[in-house]
Order: sequence, then structure tokens, then C-alpha cells
Amino acid sequence: MMIYWNSFDIEHGLVALAATEKGVCYIGLGEGSEERMKNWLSRQFGEAAVMQDADRLSDAAAEISKYLSGEIRQFVSPFDSIGTSFQLAVWEVLRDIPYGETAAYSDIAESIGRPAAVRAVASAIGKNPLLLIVPCHRVIGKNGSLSGYRDGLQWKERLLCLEKEFAGLC
Repeated sequence: MMIYWNSFDIEHGLVALAATEKGVCYIGLGEGSEERMKNWLSRQFGEAAVMQDADRLSDAAAEISKYLSGEIRQFVSPFDSIGTSFQLAVWEVLRDIPYGETAAYSDIAESIGRPAAVRAVASAIGKNPLLLIVPCHRVIGKNGSLSGYRDGLQWKERLLCLEKEFAGLC
């Protein structure tokens, strides 16, 4: 198996991304995202060959840039979700949260038919490797508070503000 990766600069920092032959499997944001990506790739794929390839990832990188500038609201690039069946079920629900809107962790737990599994849902969300494509930044506490975000709360806040601005909600 071959894994491809690249990173590129945006206005607020670095974007790191990786892909399998099936599609994008990892997106990370900000300082340290390249190292976090490489660690994740090592845990997921062990000794698989990993190669930097900006050309192979150029369409996905362009889509990320367009998303961050408000030109698009949804991703069409193929992606490869890698996780447990529970994680995949949670991540699928996250993709249904409308652009510019939010949902509580408890809402996600109810959506998958596991209303008592709020902590497990939060854990699955925290392990989402496909930031932006699987919009875990749209999940907030029941009281409206911003809670964790893998690449830092400043990114979560920035993404929520960006979406609300481009959706005309603020």
C-alpha cells in the first residue's frame, strides 16, 4: 500500500493532508499538523510506503483552500474514512450537520441511536482524521460551549466563525 502526503501554508498556518489510493484519509490544521499526521499514518498503516506528492494531492488541497475562503461549502474529493464501525457511524452523522450550523454531542449520540453514549461519541469525534471533510468542528457542548478539537480550540472557533460569516448567519 502506498500513502501520499503533502502540506501547504494557508493564512492561519499549515494544512497537512494524506491520501490512500481510495482518497484523502487525513487532514490536519496548524502548527504541528505535519508531525501529527505522520504519527497517525504510522499508527494506522505501520510499514506502508509513504511518499510526499503535491501533484497527487493538488485537487484536495485546492478544495481545502476554496473551503477556507468560502468558495465552497462541501467537499467532492474522494476520501477514505479509516476507523471502527462506531467511529464511522458517528462521522457519517457529522457530515449531515449543515454548513454554518452546530449540533451537540448528545444530538449526535441520539442520531446514532445511542443516547447514553455521549462520552463514546465525543471520543469518536476526537479521533476524526478528516477535519473539514467530516466537520467535527460543528459539534459543541449542550450548553453551547466549544469543547475539544484535535488541532486546537482556536481552529474550531475560527472554522465556526468562517462558516457563519460565509453562510450569512452573523
